Amino acid sequence: MTGGTPPRETLVLASGSSARASMLANAGVSFTVEVAGVDEDAIKVAMADASPEELAVELACAKALAVSRHRPEAWVLGADQTLAFDGGLISKAGSVEEARARLAAMRGRTHTLHSGAALTRDGAVVWSGVDTARMVMRQTSDAFLDAYVAEEGEAIRSCVGSYRLEGLGAQLFERVEGDYFTVLGLPLWPVLAELRRCGVLIQ
Repeated sequence: MTGGTPPRETLVLASGSSARASMLANAGVSFTVEVAGVDEDAIKVAMADASPEELAVELACAKALAVSRHRPEAWVLGADQTLAFDGGLISKAGSVEEARARLAAMRGRTHTLHSGAALTRDGAVVWSGVDTARMVMRQTSDAFLDAYVAEEGEAIRSCVGSYRLEGLGAQLFERVEGDYFTVLGLPLWPVLAELRRCGVLIQ
């Protein structure tokens, strides 16, 4: 009979997001990263009538399943985020100029971020969830936006809202209603609870 702590289950993060990886690592979660190759645009077209929350979950499930099919022995965590503004969905900006124009349109107004997550094993979804944050942007000046865009550069294209709340992007906002981790792209508390339930983390 062997003693010691039983081995933990293997976790794979099916996302290339450095913010999501940092959240898990900072929370003491051991994992490897395998970026899922899914056609997000095709999923968005197929789910044109879905709510932003439903789409965030579906994208998370698609990413997790894409990796789970060839890593059936592992728990796979997929995650994605949608941004709803002015009655529509916003995707990542195609250029820095587009990002600045979008930020100018959103200033002084509220938009919502929906962060979805899914856990899969053996090619099947075991759990999924979504959380929402309301982002109230302040009425920034053109001078601030110009300075912000110059400082952030191409990095703002990597985020759906063209901002990183953990950095200079915090200055864009008057207030945020919701969980900080949800804004960063992962509903961390329910994810951690599910990882404990399935044995990836110690209860």
